[in-house]
Amino acid sequence: MVTGAVAGFDGGDVLVLLDGDAPGLPSGRVPRHELTWRDVRDPSDVLTVGQRIRAEVTMRGGHDGRTLLSARACEDEALYGFLRGLGRGAVVAGTVSSVHRFGAFVRIDGEPGHPVYAGTGFINVPQLSWSRFEDPAEVVAPGQRIRVEVLASDTRRGQVALSLKALQSDPWDELAVAAGDVLAGPVTMVIPFGAFVRVNECVEGLVHSDELGGRSAEEGQELRVRVLEVDRARRRIRLGLAD
Repeated sequence: MVTGAVAGFDGGDVLVLLDGDAPGLPSGRVPRHELTWRDVRDPSDVLTVGQRIRAEVTMRGGHDGRTLLSARACEDEALYGFLRGLGRGAVVAGTVSSVHRFGAFVRIDGEPGHPVYAGTGFINVPQLSWSRFEDPAEVVAPGQRIRVEVLASDTRRGQVALSLKALQSDPWDELAVAAGDVLAGPVTMVIPFGAFVRVNECVEGLVHSDELGGRSAEEGQELRVRVLEVDRARRRIRLGLAD
């Protein structure tokens, strides 16, 4: 965090005379979108020349040589301190506050609240579960209590990236199949070049159209398949029909 005084305005940006700058030579710039969480039309509506501000450095040596700053990152002192205190790998508890097609917001226990979002925590779709699902609402629901792992804490966005599946067992670690094994499973998805078949609760294998031999497959259909190849490095299983 750095401190300084508002030196003037440049369009929608704020020029900042950072502590230590030579008089009259402001080296800091706060772009308009980094000014505040509030909806303001003009920076002069919320700041005046000479006003002291705190900001976080986002880039040194911008297009005009000035240091780019984010004032909104430090606007809420309690939120800033909370986010700074969360490190990657920390396990936290919270309550799902809202669920959307793109993921779920989480109100983390002890958070001071967010000025815009429904919670400081957010789980994007790939981090919700190892299992295939169509809608995040199949995995979590508003009001649900969960434990999650912190992936990153972003003071500029005022958000914590979380993972629910990081605290779940990796299904590939428990996968006990090998080339030559014969098993049965339902078709989970049909695509132009084949069909996916569930091998266990969270892992699927692909039966390529060449292996179907002209036969059609439908979602939900039970197929007996033979494991042709298990590629653990790429997390892929190639299957063929067993009969």
